[in-house]
Amino acid sequence: MSTEREHDEHQYLNLIKTVLATGESRSDRTGTGTISVFAPPSLRFSLKDSTLPLLTSKRTFLRGIVEELLWFIRGETDSKILSNKGVKIWDGNGSKEFLEKRGLGHRREGDLGPVYGFQWRHFGAEYQTCDTDYTGQGVDQLMECIRKIKEDPTDRRIILSAWNPAAMPLMALPPCHMICQFYVHLPQEPDQKPGLSCLMFQRSADLGLGIPFNIASYALLTHMIAHVTNTEARELIVQLGDAHVYRDHVDALQIQLERQPYPFPTIKWRRKVEVIDKFESEDIIVEGYRSHPSIAMKMSV
Repeated sequence: MSTEREHDEHQYLNLIKTVLATGESRSDRTGTGTISVFAPPSLRFSLKDSTLPLLTSKRTFLRGIVEELLWFIRGETDSKILSNKGVKIWDGNGSKEFLEKRGLGHRREGDLGPVYGFQWRHFGAEYQTCDTDYTGQGVDQLMECIRKIKEDPTDRRIILSAWNPAAMPLMALPPCHMICQFYVHLPQEPDQKPGLSCLMFQRSADLGLGIPFNIASYALLTHMIAHVTNTEARELIVQLGDAHVYRDHVDALQIQLERQPYPFPTIKWRRKVEVIDKFESEDIIVEGYRSHPSIAMKMSV
């Protein structure tokens, strides 16, 4: 009997099959309509041996994942910064029309409000505009997580939260991936590095477009934090709340479900980076990424 581990990507593909077969039809904020299940079993992705779970059953927008994560890490909230780099994923939510619909028409186009990166780096600070300098304001949760991993590895509060109810009315879009917890595995051998795992909870999970992005992003974040804390990335666990397929993604996903995954790529670094703010996109090298062709899916905003 074979003891070979099943490819981790099958968890994602099987979840889509489950949603399509058993999910309930629901209306949603965008008006597109979804098929949804609530709180499916966790998805677990090994990060050992520098593995990066970049899904292979369709081409994944790696450059967009990297640039968005660096944008979060820098605490930036201006979608035009990404758009100017050819990463258009926030353009819909940063448009003047969308901001006016959210009651935020006083903001300039691209100003998303205190979204992910602002909460990671300046939680509790008073938000003004995306151009304001917030240096030293609020709680820098990301740096506090890194400090604890280094100095207090058994702490059970190594938590990074983007969910701030008081700031929700100011956000163009409330966070979908809203909280994660890091866990340091203590070394069992004298010459072994500590391991680092991440558990992420996502309240709203667009399985067709969003989740491939989110899996890779939190895996990359875990690898980056491991790099600056001299630990080794071990595992990413993703727990979803409302896991859904948009109705206009069903045909595309049926094509994707026919495909067999390729081995995941690996990650290495161009140079040693000591402080997480100092990462540049060129520092992140992904090797051996082989995938099936991309499949077009429309983003609902």
